[in-house]
Amino acid sequence: MKESPTPKPTPGEEPQEVDPALDLNLDEFEEVKDLQALADEVAESTPEPGGAGGGALAREQQEASLNEALKRIAELEQREAEHKDRHHRLLADFANHRNRVARETQLAVTLAEKKLLLELLPVVDNFERCLSATATSVEDFHNGVSLIYKQLLEAMRKAGVEGMEVKVGDPFDAMQAEALTTTSQPGLPDGAVAAVFERGYLLRDQLLRPARVIVNHAPAAPEHPDSRGQ
Repeated sequence: MKESPTPKPTPGEEPQEVDPALDLNLDEFEEVKDLQALADEVAESTPEPGGAGGGALAREQQEASLNEALKRIAELEQREAEHKDRHHRLLADFANHRNRVARETQLAVTLAEKKLLLELLPVVDNFERCLSATATSVEDFHNGVSLIYKQLLEAMRKAGVEGMEVKVGDPFDAMQAEALTTTSQPGLPDGAVAAVFERGYLLRDQLLRPARVIVNHAPAAPEHPDSRGQ
């Protein structure tokens, strides 16, 4: 800032007094210059956000974030590998279990068949003895066959097979019997069993084979002539 020269008094004029408020101290101007220099020095020493110091700090933060992301990715890949390994183990265990169950089921069926056949073989032996024997009478032959029949029923009972008691005169039950045809017998009610063609059997209280029967169908009573005229 350029100092304004102090006006010199004109000859013959009295010197004018200077206002003290307008009298500036040069020392104060020097202090202001020193503060400005200090501010400039602090500004130069402080790194700007986009400057070299700020860029280094940003790179460090990015590297830390990248390392953390890579670490997280490695953990997720390890967990995925563990899940895949567990999945493959479960598939292998399930396949082994399925094969084992299939073998055990087949073995159980084979043992059941073997048990039933062992019960039936004595019946076959007795049939062969009966056929090879010389019967003295028809009654003796009939008695021998009856014993073999009872033996066969006992073998079936041990296997869980029992015959159903469906007799002539019983009401026809479509859940246990199959109607082959119908007949008309006056002594039986309509819808009753007139004859049993084949016996039905149960396997452990479940229907194995329905009985095949003939159902009675009573004809309708003829109308009286007088009733038609009324």
